[in-house]
This record gives sequence, structure tokens and C-alpha cells, in this order.
Amino acid sequence: MHEPQFSFRTAWELRENALTRLARSLREEGKEIHDWTIANPTVCGFSYDRQRIAKGLGDPSSFVYEPEPAGLASARHAVAQFLRSRRTNADPERLLLTASSSEAYSYLFRLLCNSGENVVVPKPGYPLCDDLARLNDVTLRTYRFHYAGSWHLDEGSLREAVTSSTRAIVVIHPNNPTGNYLAPDEQRMIAQIAREHGLAIIADEVFLTFPFEPSSTVSSCARMDAPIVFALNGLSKLAGLPQLKLGWISVHGDDAVAAQAMQRLEMMADTFLSVNTPVQVALPDILACVDVVGESIRLRVAGNYVRLQQYMEGSTITVLHAEAGWNAILRLPQVMTDEDWALHLLKHSGVLVYPGHFFDMEMEGCISVSLLPAEGLFEQYCGKVRAVVEEVAGAG
Repeated sequence: MHEPQFSFRTAWELRENALTRLARSLREEGKEIHDWTIANPTVCGFSYDRQRIAKGLGDPSSFVYEPEPAGLASARHAVAQFLRSRRTNADPERLLLTASSSEAYSYLFRLLCNSGENVVVPKPGYPLCDDLARLNDVTLRTYRFHYAGSWHLDEGSLREAVTSSTRAIVVIHPNNPTGNYLAPDEQRMIAQIAREHGLAIIADEVFLTFPFEPSSTVSSCARMDAPIVFALNGLSKLAGLPQLKLGWISVHGDDAVAAQAMQRLEMMADTFLSVNTPVQVALPDILACVDVVGESIRLRVAGNYVRLQQYMEGSTITVLHAEAGWNAILRLPQVMTDEDWALHLLKHSGVLVYPGHFFDMEMEGCISVSLLPAEGLFEQYCGKVRAVVEEVAGAG
């Protein structure tokens, strides 16, 4: 009797990595794990306008199902108005609502790529694209950012990454986890390469509204002069509400290309209709709350980034330069690998951090930490990690 066969797309290596295995073992022993990787804002003590959001979600009109592939017109107009209020030109007819940024990536990979074709993605970068590309039969190629006091795009590596089978350039603005924005000249260079090769740009901007400097004025990649730009954002980071499962793709660029893309995306979305009605109906109320909760998150992460620099000053730990986002990169003494450092810190301080290689980081001894914890917890984590690192450095 033959057993059912599964596709190669889901043939993942499902064994626990060493860090996950150690964390599980410590928990089973009853030891406390201090999670300095936390990315869930709903458990970090932020204050939400629960009454207004709940009222919107409970609107009686949610009980009427009127499916629209691109999303309810009222919801798309609310997003367009919100984006325009933040100096980003947006047309509700060029917006597609999705259940998440992950779904948005999947739609765009299917829209742009035939099986085996590729998109280029930044390195270092968040590993989400790897799994999504695999599930959609897309190949990834990487272009590099190098660190020299701040992060800089390597133009040569981007040009080398583009082949005749490349269909899109993915940009993360600002990057996760390195926290660097694309400089204006870098945006212009990417747009030029996209025009030279007829490529789309997929701009992931979920952390765009979290600059560490309040006076920072950073342009959305939606303004890039490329044939077509798909700008991604949503409620997960913007409003600190990942559980509501709503994101969007804003389509920009040459009119004829953008119009054809929207037609195809709407047909694709019509086969899934994944965005639920209550969150679409409530969207105007939810977006009206963004300024308050979003600013409280921005103040937290910006303040913690300054605290991190102050706390590690004079130590053997270097805080790499960052401009925005919810994470920071620490470079530790080069006496062990980044993975060994993560394991050592978890074992000897109980603090869980991510090793840099999780994000394809080439610099040795780097770890990624979250800037979301409340100030008191954050300072505890700083103290625990510094103490263990100084002990190792002193012993060496």
C-alpha cells in the first residue's frame, strides 16, 4: 500500500534548533525565561482605545456579507485618507486589502513570478520571505547591506543579484532587524535598476512610522520612480494590533501597468476573500486610534534604543546604529559565534535573544534584541546580558 506524497514546498527541516531546545529544556526545569525577542505589542503594556475599537468591530453592518475582492470601498477609502494624511499619495482604487503582510507577499509572488523565477531580497533581513517564496515556487537571491558605522546598500551586489529571471526587488524600509531606512540616493538607485530591467518593487514598510528621531521625515518608497511599486503596511505594527489581521497593498507606478496589476490582484483575492467584514467596517475607528497607540509604541522603542546605548557604554558590547523599528543589533566580543553567545546568554542569564545568523547577518558575534519591553524589564535585560558578557570577556 502506497502512502500519500507531500509536496517539496512543505519539506521543511522540522527539528528544533539548539536555542529552541535549550529554552524548552529550561522551562521544563521550571526556570524563568526572560524573552528579549518579544514582538507582540499586545502583551507589552500599551494602552488601546478598547471601547472605540470594540464599538467599531460590533457595528451591526458587519452582519451583512457583501464581498468585494479588493476590500470594502469604505475601508479602502479610510486607508487612502490615512495614507494621504501622512504625505503618501494613495488612490482607493489602487488599494487591495489583505489578511496580513504575509498574504500580501504571497499574492505578489504569484502575480509576478512563474515557477522558478526569482525576486531579490536584502541581506541581512527577516527570514519570512524564505518560507513564503518556497510556498509559491519562487527563488530568492540576495543583495547586501554592509555596516560601517551605519548600514549602506551595496549597489554592486544588487546589480549582481538581478538576472534575466528576476521579477522584483524587495525592499524593507526600514529594515528588520537592522533598523536602517533606505537613503534617498539608495531609493533612486533601486528605482533606476528596476526601470533598466523592467522589475517591480515590493516595499515592506510596516515599521515606517517608528523612527527613533521624532523630527525624522522619511519618504515612503511609494514615491519611487519605478515601473510599479507595491507598498505594504497594515494594522499589525502600525496600530499594534496583529490579531485583527488586516494589511494592504498600495499600488503605484505607471498607470497602465498598475491598472493591469490591480485587475489580476483582484481576481486572485476573489478566490480567497480572506479579509473579514468586521475589521473592514471598524477600520475608520481603528485608524483614528493609530496616532495615540502608534506614538506610545514609537516613544517606547526610541527611548529603549537610547537606554540601550547608555547602558552598554563603556562595555565590550557595541550597539549598532539604527534609525527605526522595534529591534536593535548588539555586537559582542569575538570570542564565540553568535549562536554560541545566544546559547550562553540563555543558559547563564535566562535571557533569550536571537543570534544574528537567524537574519542572514555576516558579521560575527551579533545578536538581535527587542525594543518593545517596558522600561523596567528592558533595563533588567540590559543588566543581565552586560554582566554575563563582561564575565566572559574578563575571563578571556
